Amino acid sequence: MSHTSTSATITTSERRRVVAATTIGTAIEWYDYFLYAAAAGLVFNQLMFGPLEGGMASIVAFLTVGLSFLFRPLGAFLAGHFADRLGRRKVLMVTLFAMGGATTLIGLLPTYETAGVWAPILLIFLRIIQGISAGGEWGSAVLMAVEHAPDNKRGLYGAGPQVGVPAGLLLSSGVLSIMNSVAPGDAFLQWGWRVPFLLSFVLVIVGYLIRLGVEESPVFEEIAERKQGEASHPFLVLFKNHFPLVLTAALVFAGNGTVGYMTTGGYIQKYATDPDGPVALARGDVLNAVTLSALTWAVFTLLAGLISDYIGRRMTYLLGFILQAVGAAALFPLVNTGELQLLYTALIFLTIGLGLTYGAQSAMYSELFPASIRATGVSITYALGSVLGGAFAPMIAASLVEATGTTFAVSGYLVSASIVGLVCSFLLRERKGIPLGPEHEEQQARRHFIFSPK
Repeated sequence: MSHTSTSATITTSERRRVVAATTIGTAIEWYDYFLYAAAAGLVFNQLMFGPLEGGMASIVAFLTVGLSFLFRPLGAFLAGHFADRLGRRKVLMVTLFAMGGATTLIGLLPTYETAGVWAPILLIFLRIIQGISAGGEWGSAVLMAVEHAPDNKRGLYGAGPQVGVPAGLLLSSGVLSIMNSVAPGDAFLQWGWRVPFLLSFVLVIVGYLIRLGVEESPVFEEIAERKQGEASHPFLVLFKNHFPLVLTAALVFAGNGTVGYMTTGGYIQKYATDPDGPVALARGDVLNAVTLSALTWAVFTLLAGLISDYIGRRMTYLLGFILQAVGAAALFPLVNTGELQLLYTALIFLTIGLGLTYGAQSAMYSELFPASIRATGVSITYALGSVLGGAFAPMIAASLVEATGTTFAVSGYLVSASIVGLVCSFLLRERKGIPLGPEHEEQQARRHFIFSPK
């Protein structure tokens, strides 16, 4: 039985259900993740790390955002291993409850004023759980979508879980904006910020019910039926045979993540609302701008997946990184004007490049790795890219501004990351439409780079 015949038996309604489940489930997971990132700059720097002097409270708060990224590889290792051995679907259930449980508990934490040093310790512990969960969630979600897709629509189907990420940002920013109106001023710091975290419990139940009706990936079912082609130690096989590929593909994502985490990592929210900073816009106005930019990011992410099915993953990335570099260069000069309209313009324009360098990632990563180690390869590469790129981008930005007094160095940092992503995308060979089934393992394992021999 081939992958083509396996996928041919899947109905259109089943495929749509898989895309809906992976998109909604991913949105819920990333709602939790981005909620913390936004709260780090708006709330935790004051309530959990307030005793630190000067800008150190914000730097340490953003450090906890990045700290969780260091645990993503652990989550990717565990999830990739079990997704290759036991299936994608089971892993998605575990990561959903781990992320949602940690987020709900954050909403119940005491502050530094009431619990002392235990407050930030417990906060960091729960953030680590979020990091492990995020590292495991993404790989299984994208494989469920891509491995269910028709061969000529992998980009579009794979864009579903990718859209779930800006959808999570849209949801988290939207809920924070609503609570900022419901509980303005000091009330937001006293109790308003907790409501979005506690809401995660309801969203987890919704995500569980949606994912409950989704069938396992046809590629994994074929591997299980054949009882062969299953790597007993996928992690070791991956790094022994494909380390240059893992590093190159990770840097592609790092090029996107470094720039993307200026908004998703909470830095723009903190920078633009700082009453002592050069911008000093109202918190609600900035949250609304980020919410709208999340919507346009989702649109261009979906568009990128669709486009990549026609012009290829590689060309979509090259175009995207060029536009992203321009958007990154323009970001802070526009924000620093202090004009709300130009803040909107900067964030929305930035999402064009961000979307085009994000929408095709599911399909591209899935087509890079052999079936027997695909979940491990996709998960580890994504987690490594997160560490190299987005992990400490907000903290680095805060440190650069603290050290230099301007955002010029931050702009250089973001443009440089875009150039790295552009170069690495150029080095990877186009593999659109390559067979994904386990019977094509040998073909899947070769010719990843433009300089690879035929």
